[in-house]
Parts: sequence; structure tokens; C-alpha cells
Amino acid sequence: MPQPQTGGRPITPTLSYILLALACAAPGLVREARAGATMEEAKKSYRIIVFGAHPDDCELTTGGTASRWVDAGHAVKFVSLTNGDIGHHEISGGPLARRRREESVRAAKILGVESQTLDNHDGELMPTLENRKAVARAIREWKADVVIAPRPNDYHPDHRYTGILVQDTAYMVAVPNFCPDTPALRTNPVFLYVADRFQQPNPFRPDVVVSIDPVLDRKVAALAEMDSQFFEWLPWIDGYLDQVPKDPATRKTWFREQVLKRYGASADRFREKLVDLLGPERGRAVLAAEAFQVCEYGRQPDRADLLKIFPFFGDAAK
Repeated sequence: MPQPQTGGRPITPTLSYILLALACAAPGLVREARAGATMEEAKKSYRIIVFGAHPDDCELTTGGTASRWVDAGHAVKFVSLTNGDIGHHEISGGPLARRRREESVRAAKILGVESQTLDNHDGELMPTLENRKAVARAIREWKADVVIAPRPNDYHPDHRYTGILVQDTAYMVAVPNFCPDTPALRTNPVFLYVADRFQQPNPFRPDVVVSIDPVLDRKVAALAEMDSQFFEWLPWIDGYLDQVPKDPATRKTWFREQVLKRYGASADRFREKLVDLLGPERGRAVLAAEAFQVCEYGRQPDRADLLKIFPFFGDAAK
């Protein structure tokens, strides 16, 4: 009797047994493969890039969450689109730009993030094609899964144009013929806004609120490295320079209180969302928080996606 053929070759009895065994095992193999994929997905290491207009903006808006991401095994990069060379009342230009870059490098080491400062003049950032390409290249080179920036409605023109520049890349980063010198991303990132208090044309909406209590001291220490801003320039421009303690130990305590007040106000403002994500007991206990809104451009995450990107909430949020 002729033997069955497969691909022009006879099937021997031994080969028949092997094929039968594989056929029987296939459903289990498929299940194992799917389970493996699910486990890999759960263990995914996200790459997050945060854009700010000046060398303290990313640290202010996202420093705590970034530090928690780093602790969870994810990679974070801060990018300042200007060098901050006019943000002081006594020094300016190259000396100030160098000082602020050094401050941001020290802060990045404390937070565990990477840091980059582009050489655009402070107060002169414009939403040009050249700057759009620079932002797109930064996102692509980082292979970002998540991109964070301010909303384009803000009191400061540099902040506004940072938001516009990042928004304008939300489609282009996946277009191969835009900036073809840098490989396009195959998957469009999730784009997020940082929190603000501006009401026009619409108020900020908190889609995710993160407790920064576990890393508050780290955030305080990172911000304190930016002494040109938090102990000199901002107190001067806002009229409270005389309140900044001269003694280093007293200044440290004073500054921690200032930071806790600022991010404590955020926790109170977004308390309802914290309770939604953490449950009543944990949500009401949060002392300090950072918040984020999903941009309608870029990949649109559902709640499950956001909980993977922000792995800080546990079963209460599911």
C-alpha cells in the first residue's frame, strides 16, 4: 500500500507519531505562548520622554513620577527645549546656561533619569519646522512609548510653544519620510499633558494622578540642586526672596515645606481621582501628587493601558 506523502516525502511511522503528538499538544502550546506573551506584556519596560521649556520644568511637573518609573524598571529622559539663559535677575547668557545645565545634570542623577538641554535661547522658543524636527528626532532616538509635555495654553510663550511642538510630532514620529535620517517609530506613543491651572480654552482634566509620597524626599533633593531657580530667581521674581533662609539646614526644612505645600495642593485638587485609582483609604492618605491628562493626539490608551504605563496603583484601580 502506498505511503502518504507530505511535501513530496513519504511519511514514515515514526514521523506520523511525531506529527500526531504535535497536533495533540498544539492547543497547549498555543495557550503557553499566549500566557508567555501576557507575562512579557506585563513585564514591559516603558521608555518615557518628558519635554519642558526650561531646565527645571520637567523636574517640577514629573520629577516624582519619573523617579517612581525608574524604581519600577522603566527608562525616563528629560529634555529642555531652551537653555534657560535669561532665567535670573543677576546673571544671564552663557554663564547662566552652563549653571542651569549643571543643575539639571545633578538633579537627573538624584531622580535616576537621563537629561538633555537644547541650545535655544530662553524666551525665544518658536514652533518652527527646525524645532519640530528636533523634537521628533528626540522622541525617535529615545524609542519612546510615552511622551509628556505641557498643554499649549500657558502664561509663558516658551511653555506654550513646547506644547505645540510636541503635539505637532504626535503623528509625524511615525511617518518615515519626515526626518528620514532618524528611523520612524513603528507604534505611535501615548502623549500626555502635565497638570496646570489654566481654564481657557478648557481646564486640565486628570486622567491619571500619581502619589509621589514614596519619593518626595528625592524630588525635594533634586529640585534643591537647582538653586539658581528655587533659592534665587523665582523668589526674586515672585517677591519672597527675603523669606529664603540663609542657613543651609533651615533652608532645607523650609524648602521641603514649600514643595510639600505645592504638591499637597495637587493631591487635594485631584483627590477624587486618587480615590478612584487607589481606593478610599489609600487615596485619602496621599500627601503629594502629580497629575497627567491624555492628549487626544497619538495612541489612545484605555484604562488598562494607563495602569500598565503607571504601575503604581494595584488591584484597587482595576
